[in-house]
Amino acid sequence: MESKFDKMKRTPVKEQDPKKRATNFKEVCLGYTEEEAVQEASRCLNCKKPMCVTQCPVNINIPEFIHHVKNHEFEEAARVIAKSSSLPAVCGRVCPQETQCEQKCVLGKKGEAIAIGKIERFVADWSRENNIDLSERKPGNGKKVAVVGSGPAGLACAGDLAKLGYDVTIFEALHKSGGVLVYGIPEFRLPKSIVGHEVENLKKLGVKIENNVIIGKTVKLDELLEEEDFDAAFIGSGAGLPKFMEIPGENLNGVLSANEFLTRNNLMKAYNDEYDTPISVGKKVAVVGGGNVAMDAARTALRLGAEVYIVYRRSEQELPARAEEVHHAKEEGIIFNLLTNPVEILGDEKGLVNGIRCIKMELGKPDASGRRRPIEIKGSEFVIDVDMVIMALGTSPNPLISSTTKGLEVNKKKCLIVDEETGLTTKEKVYAGGDAVTGAATVILAMGAGKKAAESIHEMLSK
Repeated sequence: MESKFDKMKRTPVKEQDPKKRATNFKEVCLGYTEEEAVQEASRCLNCKKPMCVTQCPVNINIPEFIHHVKNHEFEEAARVIAKSSSLPAVCGRVCPQETQCEQKCVLGKKGEAIAIGKIERFVADWSRENNIDLSERKPGNGKKVAVVGSGPAGLACAGDLAKLGYDVTIFEALHKSGGVLVYGIPEFRLPKSIVGHEVENLKKLGVKIENNVIIGKTVKLDELLEEEDFDAAFIGSGAGLPKFMEIPGENLNGVLSANEFLTRNNLMKAYNDEYDTPISVGKKVAVVGGGNVAMDAARTALRLGAEVYIVYRRSEQELPARAEEVHHAKEEGIIFNLLTNPVEILGDEKGLVNGIRCIKMELGKPDASGRRRPIEIKGSEFVIDVDMVIMALGTSPNPLISSTTKGLEVNKKKCLIVDEETGLTTKEKVYAGGDAVTGAATVILAMGAGKKAAESIHEMLSK
């Protein structure tokens, strides 16, 4: 008989052994079985006022889909999720549920919150494996919408508009669709076959995708609106311009942005011997930064055979990365140099990286971000011998679209200026969302922005 104590503990999910997974690019988390998913769903209290829903950026009816899973009604659960989310298999894997829906779960107050993300992943995987068709849409309304970028914001916006009967075309700069989902997130966290399936689901809704089209170069946004008769546009072009520290030695051979490093591995398959796109990481790699991208770069470099150091100027409590990603990185053998900041990248006579000079830090009073400000400790400099340095300090939007489109304004950080309620930019009939507006953020927040813009576009074009 189940006790109250049993209700407080979540059903564990199986993972690859750390020593084994550190040598391959197969998915780390193995997901729930049917029995495990039902067991975990049975813990849900079905609250009268479900706070978990209020914390979901795409407003999935969480109690309803979990109730269906509890009753072994997996197809019904998939249909509930499909009403709100175009990318459930993605979100179930990479969404920071612990700071959103799961954070508000009542069970989490005295025990462990329902594993909402893991159950969502199970439902999405089950529906894919059982070929469930979720492509319900209203009849075409004769109106065209252009979507710039096939990342999470663009896919979410396109999916919602297609369901409402719009003729939607996504313009993607790269040869693969998925944006950051394919070039930024490693295979061991998000298999590309999963992303491909989600994209195919959108195509079943009627969404067209044109790859290798760079808006601002191949064609301008103004031309789409004025000459190709698009009734509205959504910009979800992300933030792909990497940031650097501007310290001595950053131009040495062996210094990369995490953006480049991950793109070469994820999109160009550098890790796969069958592809002619190898990348050499040497014996030791330093990754500068503490976010999810830093963890992804570090764990990728480890799998390519290097000893890897995370260099981060604050303490573990301030690490921006998900706790799960930090835990996995430590399990796999990543070395954390916390309260440490680089001051110079060192090179040999050939211009190759051979070390990174760092200084120890201590935390002072909170800065504008609310986090305690790191302060250098004089006389504490030391050198870490490395062959490669990967800068994972965040990204900003590429100014190409804003600089080639009339009336499109940006702020000091080169992010598009939009109305917070609607996502409307400073240009009529042009909306935007995701990292192009906020700077680098999470997949689910980008999706939420895409959904909000789709609602606004529908309201505008329905008048």
